[in-house]
Amino acid sequence: MEKTSTDALPLTMNSSEKQETVCIFGTGDFGRSLGLRMLQCGYSIVFGSRNPRRSSLLPSGAEVLSYSEAAQKSDIIIATIHREHYDFLTELTEVLKGKILVDVSNNLKINQYPESNAEHLAQLVPGAHVVKAFNTISAWALQSGVLDASRQVFVCGNDSKAKQRVMDIARALGLTPLDKGSLMAANEIENYPLQLFPMWKAPFYLSAVLCVFFFFYCVIREVIYPYVNGKQDSTFRMAISIPNRVFPITALTLLALVYLPGVIAAILQLYRGTKYRRFPDWLDHWMLCRKQLGLIALGFAFLHVLYTLVIPIRYYVRWTSTNRTINQITAKKENPFSTTTAWLNDSFIALGILGFFLFVLLGITSLPSVSNMVNWREFRFVQSKLGYLTLILCTAHTLVYGGKRFLSASVLRWYLPSAYVIALIIPCTLLVIKFILILPCIDKTLTRIRQGWERNPKFSDSALNGKTDI
Repeated sequence: MEKTSTDALPLTMNSSEKQETVCIFGTGDFGRSLGLRMLQCGYSIVFGSRNPRRSSLLPSGAEVLSYSEAAQKSDIIIATIHREHYDFLTELTEVLKGKILVDVSNNLKINQYPESNAEHLAQLVPGAHVVKAFNTISAWALQSGVLDASRQVFVCGNDSKAKQRVMDIARALGLTPLDKGSLMAANEIENYPLQLFPMWKAPFYLSAVLCVFFFFYCVIREVIYPYVNGKQDSTFRMAISIPNRVFPITALTLLALVYLPGVIAAILQLYRGTKYRRFPDWLDHWMLCRKQLGLIALGFAFLHVLYTLVIPIRYYVRWTSTNRTINQITAKKENPFSTTTAWLNDSFIALGILGFFLFVLLGITSLPSVSNMVNWREFRFVQSKLGYLTLILCTAHTLVYGGKRFLSASVLRWYLPSAYVIALIIPCTLLVIKFILILPCIDKTLTRIRQGWERNPKFSDSALNGKTDI
């Protein structure tokens, strides 16, 4: 009995089948790239151009005609032209009647026009079935076989059959179509390529603020204070020493901020006695940015590791070590070995290594290619249970680093504690609250609330808006 495998299925149309003809309006970079890709996938392509004889650089095997002639060759027309050049389409209203007109245009800025380009096109050519698609794919992605770029294609339109045919074309090109609904969604689809890391802005700004704050805080303690009190020039510390303090405490703070909104949400649910009330907008946005906060924190942790690795080759460290050895030889003194110090040092390093390992594991499992391979329970176990374990290890790493100096008054400079002491405020507070929340008496109530139980059902607003906060 012969086995059939999905790998054996052809990725392009069978040459024995009749080739489907697709018309492309426009012979620019995107139009040519799309035409070439479709030719490779078995489609017959005809280009529509205002100057057919002067069109060049077209893929071999494609036909080029005037707009009117090209439109008559196919019932699917892909308009790879800018909105400013839509006017000529009104002259083709009768030719385009009943045909599928695919709009791939983008604008120069978000919400540049009152209505989307696709909706404007539908008004100009009312008889055509306008579909918005392919605007999130670049010409370079089409030329590279979409293996090194995003494969996702957002599709919207008012005619379901027209959308389905466009989505079939996207699949034939090796892309992944996603139905976004009616043509009203076109404005959102057109704004999507213009957004610059929309979910990353707040995490980037927050991490920048934390870095700047901790950097200047350390400069005051380690550069300005020694100069004011002893005319000692310690500005060289701003290159390696201070950043190597700023990066780990910023990473620890951001990691704590990843799990803090979940704790705040749990407290709100316990206070309200229901899950059928929406969280505040700021908390919703915060929870949506947790992945980005975690990845930025991982980046700072990587920087801390790299900066730590170069410590032995620094001039200041080598100079200090050499002078200490010379002074000991000259004075004929030997520093006694301290088992306590050795334990603290080794524990500090071990906790850092384990914490960084789990940190990297969290980052890897957040990648779509990895998270898609695990079920929800496995993903939650890694991101929640191992996430809190990572936070505990990193917090312990910082606590052990302080050692006996942690609460010593001798480390205060202008009554300012070390920066890592400030960085421990949020993580330690979070872990204490989390410990309280997992106590059986509280955890049982919280679990019941999340399963739908309400303390005062008559005061719930779920009946008013039907929205939940999970």
